[in-house]
Amino acid sequence: MWPLVGRDAEMRDIAAAWASRGCRVVVIAGPAGVGKTRLAEECLAQAVAAGYHGGRAAASAAAAAIPLGAIAHLLPSGVDTSDPVKVFTGVARGLQSADRRQRMLWIDDIQLLDSVSAVLLRQLVDSGVIRMIGTMRSGEPLSDPVRLLIDGDAVRRFDLPTLNQEQTNELLQAALGGAVGRRTVHELHTASGGNVLYLKELVTGALASGALASEKNLWNLTGSRPAGTPKMAELIAARLAAAGPAARPALELLALCEPTSAADLQSVVAEGVLLDLEESGLVHVTVERRRVTFRLAHPLYGEVLRTMIPVQRSRALLLEQARRAKRYGARRREDVLHIATWLMRAGAEADSSLLVQAANLARHVHDYERVVSLLEILPDEDHTTRTLLLLGESLFELGKPEEADAVLLRAAALAKNDQERLEVFFTRIMNLYWQGRVEEALILNEAATRQLAGAEERRILRINEGYMRVRYEPRKALEILEEMKARPPVKTPETSVWLLGAMFRPIALANTGRTAEAVSAAEEAYAIHLPLDESALLLHPVGHLITQVVVLTDAGKLRDARDVGLRAKDMLTEIDSPITWIWLSHHLGFVEWLSGHPASAHHWYAECVAHHRKHQHLDPRPVGLALSGLAACAALLGDTSAAEAAMDEAATYPSTAYHRGQELLGQAWLQAGRGRLREARELLIEASRFAHDADQASTEALLLTDAARMGAARDVAGRLRELAALSDGGLAPARAHYAAALATDNPEQLLSAAVELEAVGADLLAAEAAAAAAAAWRGAGHPRQATAADRTSQTCAARCENARTPLLAIAEAASPLTGREREIALLAAHGTASKEIAQSLHLSVRTVDNHIQHAYTKLGVTTRRDLARALGVASA
Repeated sequence: MWPLVGRDAEMRDIAAAWASRGCRVVVIAGPAGVGKTRLAEECLAQAVAAGYHGGRAAASAAAAAIPLGAIAHLLPSGVDTSDPVKVFTGVARGLQSADRRQRMLWIDDIQLLDSVSAVLLRQLVDSGVIRMIGTMRSGEPLSDPVRLLIDGDAVRRFDLPTLNQEQTNELLQAALGGAVGRRTVHELHTASGGNVLYLKELVTGALASGALASEKNLWNLTGSRPAGTPKMAELIAARLAAAGPAARPALELLALCEPTSAADLQSVVAEGVLLDLEESGLVHVTVERRRVTFRLAHPLYGEVLRTMIPVQRSRALLLEQARRAKRYGARRREDVLHIATWLMRAGAEADSSLLVQAANLARHVHDYERVVSLLEILPDEDHTTRTLLLLGESLFELGKPEEADAVLLRAAALAKNDQERLEVFFTRIMNLYWQGRVEEALILNEAATRQLAGAEERRILRINEGYMRVRYEPRKALEILEEMKARPPVKTPETSVWLLGAMFRPIALANTGRTAEAVSAAEEAYAIHLPLDESALLLHPVGHLITQVVVLTDAGKLRDARDVGLRAKDMLTEIDSPITWIWLSHHLGFVEWLSGHPASAHHWYAECVAHHRKHQHLDPRPVGLALSGLAACAALLGDTSAAEAAMDEAATYPSTAYHRGQELLGQAWLQAGRGRLREARELLIEASRFAHDADQASTEALLLTDAARMGAARDVAGRLRELAALSDGGLAPARAHYAAALATDNPEQLLSAAVELEAVGADLLAAEAAAAAAAAWRGAGHPRQATAADRTSQTCAARCENARTPLLAIAEAASPLTGREREIALLAAHGTASKEIAQSLHLSVRTVDNHIQHAYTKLGVTTRRDLARALGVASA
């Protein structure tokens, strides 16, 4: 049985109905499979727990042929059913229990109840002998007795809607016992239509086939959308069969060609049949101005129908629909795309101009799969530079860079002028850049500059160079990108290059400390791109939202960064763009990490890794960083084994000088998770040097702040103060103030830093700072201030998803330890022997043991196991 999830509002409403005066009957209505039975089951269980005698009956068409057939097992034995009056009296008397507890009866599929049962139940309800829960399928005909049973002032009806996407996510997590990838949730929700029964069968089928699997504690679909189970297909087939043979031609046409106009459907069935289909809930009708269109009511109806249509009949229906659309003149823009698609699915030859026109239309709605399927059947002799560019760009977007490059080389051979050569160069350069082959991309850009003599072409290639250098040489890149015109040109590829420059320029601004200007520039670029979407290849407007996530993060607006990132994710669920999905997942993970939410960060990093596995030819940089992030999150959550596995896998990916600092973050936190704070500090300080050499001030500040948290505050506070002076954002100063407060162990400064950190959204740092302030106040003999600081720490820590850090663990202990005592105590709590601790810290064993004894005394413990418990770490 699947858990009841996502129906909290309905349960509250039903409970309120029962509590209201005069309510005797609750009816739960909805379409088949929406979860009526499961909700009624829970309602009955709660009634029984509250003291009711419970009973259940299921009505059916077969039982309806027999008076009282559905509820016979609920009637007291010996009741005379030949006389209606005696039936009521005998049943009423028999249902009154000796303990005076009332009866709660649940009647499933109440719309199928026989008339005698309906009348008797109404009498029992009206007389107060029973209360009743009824479930019924909405839209089905009702007999007069049943209608009377579920009508009146004593009845409360609840129409149960299908699950929305968030409810689907909640249910999937509960059923699978773990987090589920956002795109997987979207695909399963779309396929099931929010129908609980269909969702269950889809998941069951996917688990059985291996199409749904868990990796790094994240469930994801590994391939195409699952087909569900035979049971689901049988249920849907039976539902469709109920419409009768007269409706079959309309259902088949919809399955192949929806959305379909009323006129097209009336060419295969009578108008009355369409009315019946709408009334039965098998189709949905949309009216826009004078156009009436039909769709199947559920996405799975089409999938099941298509498997039942013979190949030749399917082909005939598709060809006839294409002919009908052509006869109408293909007046609407999307008609061309529909006609080409129908002809392609029918295996018929389509006019080359039609295929090209349809492919362009598909591209402008970012339907890259459709572009590829249309252009791959275009005869070789009909391909041009532009059709090959369109095909190559779509392959690139779908995460197939090698195939894209082969097509783009064909395009280069057909290019007739500098404009076409520029477009080919631009697309090839992009293809290389997003595989992480940046040096090759820059070399090709330089080669293009030598070959193309025009001043305008050279200016475009100059901007192209600028955005590619942003991550590696932000100051040089910014000099180049400042040459951009204020507004983009109106033709491709100039439009695309300008928009790419506009997407990367805010990152360069943020990297050089101009975060306020960066946020404004990113927002402006997104607003400019939206109306230009159809003229800008190789870039979806959501790319500017990713830029906003990056620069808002640097500006210390972590909550805003999260909100923008989630909005971007919602936009991407309908678009297959692996590159964008992978990078956005990584950046969302980083936002959650900086916020101190390790479980949420782990989720997004795992999404990044899982999606990259499907597209391993793409840029490996984000997955290496994501694996380092996974290790850091696992260590923060106390799972050092998972952290080790993530770092082992990260080592299989190539390292880059630019990202080297952040790549070491996971290893440092793994060492901290083992209690080895000295090794962690050394790694973080080493990593900060890499970040400094790569001109990454924000990453350098992150790494030095973590070093301060692990005992190096006095060593790094000065450099963090220098970095804060370079940025106009809120995060860098907050970090610097925190490190300075740690260095002096000043409780007032620590509490001030906690307030500042909480304001920018760095919840875990704020919790640590407040906890350290509490420890300092307590050590100075100020219990009232310590208690107030503890409350602040606990409030912030409650948002941190059970994260445990060395500083938080020590600061929360009953009595403060010195820095050396803290370090040795953590190593001892993790089961490290005194001799090994002594060797690691270059101390004598006696000194180590003395520090451990001091820690025992201050914390009121006598064993290492007790020490581990006091410090909140898992003992070895």
